[in-house]
Amino acid sequence: MNVAIVGGGPAGLMAAEALAAGGARVDVFDAMPSVGRKFLMAGKGGMNLTHSEPADAFRARYGERRANIAPLLDRFDADALRAWVHGLGVDTFVGSSGRVFPTDMKAAPMLRAWLHRLRGAGVRLHMRHRWLGWADDGVSVSRFATPEGEKLIRHDALILAVGGASWPQLGSDGRAVAQIAARGVDVAPFQPSNCGFEVDWTPLFRERFAGEPLKSVAISANGVDGWRVGECLITEHGIEGSLIYALSAPIRDRIAASGEAGAEILLDLAPQLSAERVREEVLHPRGARSLSSHLQSRLHITGVKAGLLRECLSKEAFTDLDTLAARIKALPLRLRRPRPIAEVISSAGGVAFESLDEKLMLTALPGVFCAGEMLDWEAPTGGYLLTACFASGIVAGEGALVWLAKQ
Repeated sequence: MNVAIVGGGPAGLMAAEALAAGGARVDVFDAMPSVGRKFLMAGKGGMNLTHSEPADAFRARYGERRANIAPLLDRFDADALRAWVHGLGVDTFVGSSGRVFPTDMKAAPMLRAWLHRLRGAGVRLHMRHRWLGWADDGVSVSRFATPEGEKLIRHDALILAVGGASWPQLGSDGRAVAQIAARGVDVAPFQPSNCGFEVDWTPLFRERFAGEPLKSVAISANGVDGWRVGECLITEHGIEGSLIYALSAPIRDRIAASGEAGAEILLDLAPQLSAERVREEVLHPRGARSLSSHLQSRLHITGVKAGLLRECLSKEAFTDLDTLAARIKALPLRLRRPRPIAEVISSAGGVAFESLDEKLMLTALPGVFCAGEMLDWEAPTGGYLLTACFASGIVAGEGALVWLAKQ
């Protein structure tokens, strides 16, 4: 049994491990000079592997695709992922937010141990091999562009784990998914996910506050999921960060529906205080102090928060104390468009689950399996993306073994 895997990220490598354990001859092909490029990039800020929250809450993170991801997690969930990482000789811990990390917070040691184990199991890695599609109308011979020219590779089964469309410089540019669509497979267009959004800042605000963190705030996407408390970041182009990423899917979809009008979100600049308390503090007599000094003294609103009030409110609204108090608790901010997909954390869209069977084989192309971010699903940051990629890889690998045994 000779199986070709296209893509050397977590999904592809996990598929390789499952196949090698089942006795298959496994070749992994990747367009980049080395595997795991995006995996290593994700680890630069601390390798968030998965999350420790209860299973029901964990699965709810996959939104509309929960029913499709749940069977994958039945096979390989967060607990299984932690146990697997421990098997590589890497310890993990649960952070204060419930996120799970390697003890050293790094991705590279884990990847090195994993590759050592895969090579020991006979998995062969072929770098700088870009998949170009199939050589004919069948699916048993693939074309690859290599430094030595085009090569034809024959395989008994093919697993595609080519990633989505974010960070194309790390290897996943969406072109392989277009090859699948050309064979009549249902593919949803790629869209930015876990992304920042652009805001039409004035030049003065941009110059003063780009790069400033916005701490202890709450955001509501006009009632979507209520209010979320956390932090975000003012950027030259707009706003981003974990609090924005958590709401990026509904915000993105609202922008797509409204077009140039964009989408309005609400910022609570004092989430620890009630609206009544904020109003009392704003209306408290301030004597000879300026309004800015008064807000700083009574509500600790200064710096970027004060800047946002002046940026988003007219002079009349800022000096009308009742309006000002209300806007401190619900400041409208219009987001114009998502940042380009090439720079966002992940992407939505890809191969529709309706085109796959329960083992992630394309029903229109028997013997071809898909895994990872190239599938049409999305999830917030917090370890959910990686967990589902690992799980889909092992399901596709084991599915290929089952299918090959029947041939």
